[in-house]
Amino acid sequence: MRITEPERLGRSRLPDGRSLGWAEWGPTGGAPVLLCPGAATSRWLGFGADVLDDLGVRLVSVDRPGLGASDPAPGRTLQDWADDVRHLAVDRRLDGLAVVGYSQGAPFALACAAAGLATSAAIVSGTDELAAPGFADALVPQVRGMVDAVASDPAAAEASFAGFGDPETMWQIAIAGASAVDREVYLQPPFERAYRRAMAEAFSQGPAGYARDTVLASGRWPFDPADVTVPVGLWYGPHDTSPVHSPRPRRHPGPPHPHRPPPRRPRGGRLAAVDPLGGDPPLTAPRRHRGLVLRSRDVTERSAGETHTPPAGASMTFRPAAPSRSTPRGTATSGTASHDSGRIGNPPPRSATE
Repeated sequence: MRITEPERLGRSRLPDGRSLGWAEWGPTGGAPVLLCPGAATSRWLGFGADVLDDLGVRLVSVDRPGLGASDPAPGRTLQDWADDVRHLAVDRRLDGLAVVGYSQGAPFALACAAAGLATSAAIVSGTDELAAPGFADALVPQVRGMVDAVASDPAAAEASFAGFGDPETMWQIAIAGASAVDREVYLQPPFERAYRRAMAEAFSQGPAGYARDTVLASGRWPFDPADVTVPVGLWYGPHDTSPVHSPRPRRHPGPPHPHRPPPRRPRGGRLAAVDPLGGDPPLTAPRRHRGLVLRSRDVTERSAGETHTPPAGASMTFRPAAPSRSTPRGTATSGTASHDSGRIGNPPPRSATE
């Protein structure tokens, strides 16, 4: 496995005087894609650097406030994050921005989409809205306890998360909770070095940024995923065992789908992309959430570890539906999905590098 260091590093100043740290890969005039990293990591851990030039993609990974090179913002909210990204997009000239949320970065990416900042979104092994009432009987006891703690006393929960947040502890938690296929990826020397470096930078200011992120991700989200009208791609490995990624995944046999490239610019709030590798047998993963219908086709048996760098995956449809009271809001499903956000050029970037 090859992990490529950022090609460009810098910080962008916000109107309130704070700065956001960012890292970039790919052509400066490429289609901008904003990466919201997972829990306890930083801008240093990107993905797909070896294909960005060919795809014409400019990948921008951003440290959330209090992590890495971004100044803290005590008491920040998901709406505050979207506001920060709005200013960053102007400063960095990220016109036609698409967003990617990995793991705990999912609610932050969706917050940007809900705020109208993104042309499309991809959720990679993303955490669902665990505090949604429909998940009450689906969470494992440890996760249920975490969600209840955040709901009953957010400040105390945040202090508790800060108490055990450090790079080594988080690394051990990641390894202990990983499936065998994920652990194999984590322990490959190049990946382990890169992951540990990203965690070390994330905690360079202390654990407060990580703790705040966890409170925001574990509480009720201030938006309904059903209100996100741009195309959303969902990527989940069928061997993903994380209890916070997919509390209620369901997989069912389905009809084959013709092999063809995904559409370049999905329209009408619908994502339709296909698996060029095929599935034997092909699978579907229908799931009705409050206000959402999610459906995937041609899901192949891939490891969850591969979701760190999403492979070309299965078909996924995302469209608004009538609200249902029997199931929760969210984005969790099993399998992998591929997404093509299109290629939208933009002017050369500005802002001083570090």
